[in-house]
Amino acid sequence: MKWQGRRGSSNVEDRRGMGGKAVIGGGLGVGGIIIYLIITLLGGNPGDILDSITTTTTSTQTSGEYQPSEQEQELAKFVSVVLADTEDVWSEVFRQKGLTYENPKLVLYTDSVQSACGTSSSAVGPFYCPGDHKLYIDLSFYDELQQRFQAPGDFAMAYVIAHEVGHHVQTLLGTTDKYASRMQQDNAYQVRFELQADYLAGVWAHYAQDKNLLEAGDIDEALNAASAVGDDTLQEKARGYAVPETFTHGTSEQRKTWFNKGFESGTLEGGDTFAAGSL
Repeated sequence: MKWQGRRGSSNVEDRRGMGGKAVIGGGLGVGGIIIYLIITLLGGNPGDILDSITTTTTSTQTSGEYQPSEQEQELAKFVSVVLADTEDVWSEVFRQKGLTYENPKLVLYTDSVQSACGTSSSAVGPFYCPGDHKLYIDLSFYDELQQRFQAPGDFAMAYVIAHEVGHHVQTLLGTTDKYASRMQQDNAYQVRFELQADYLAGVWAHYAQDKNLLEAGDIDEALNAASAVGDDTLQEKARGYAVPETFTHGTSEQRKTWFNKGFESGTLEGGDTFAAGSL
């Protein structure tokens, strides 16, 4: 992806080195949302948790005495540029629909972090919290993508960020609230919710290509990453077999398919995974 020398987002909070107080397990993208849904369905107000969050300023500087490596700083710049690109794309898409896009914040952290959805370990992977409209990512996940998931390349990481921004789009459009209770009752709705975020990541990639920001192999990197984090692939690696009724994000093939649909379409209209008969 052509990113060096381009505008980075100002909507980045750097909490690296600050840490959190507790650990809550989860999975790529779904951790914060599920925590949020539990709080909401129990009658609580996720916003109340915001009172306990340490105040941070929008900055690209590191906090405290934490000293990131040169590679990590380069990656921080990269994700900032990707976030800026998503801001440009979704602002235009919303404008075309007569809507106003609200930019999310991206929080960089190490080890654990507190959000309006609770306190989470970096083990949950990157996630989006509807309660505070923020994306959370420990940049060490980039190494995990390459080594554990065998999904190298900068656009693999860009796909991950675009997927989480896709959850923000779902929140702004009311999809998250609409299907919150159903996702708690039926994993099939969680799968459709996540596949829609993959579709929206593809829509962003469509516009990135129109702007001549993509390089040869970028889409293959995104598709490889989507495949690597499919439920069937992850479960087969972990236990030697897959249990479809426990899927929350979709199979590798489904994730690739819906990302590619978004990439080819470039529209919101083609991404209603909840109305699709077959995934």
